[in-house]
Amino acid sequence: MNAIKKYFGVIWMLLGPTILTYLLKEAIHKNSVPGSTSNDLLQWGIIIGIFIPICLGFMLFGYFSFKGEYDFEVKN
Repeated sequence: MNAIKKYFGVIWMLLGPTILTYLLKEAIHKNSVPGSTSNDLLQWGIIIGIFIPICLGFMLFGYFSFKGEYDFEVKN
């Protein structure tokens, strides 16, 4: 079970930057369309502002999981 936690820790660490990259790419694409308004820019700014701490939390959680902080130790 501890090996699975470490494996998923790597997945969580990679998921944070992947989500941020995707959101930034979509925001740039949606705001570069000729029909976009200032409301689109505001909406994407709010979305990205909310997801930055969430993605940092994913990466931090994955780091601690990979390090073994959540490993279950059997006490005799």
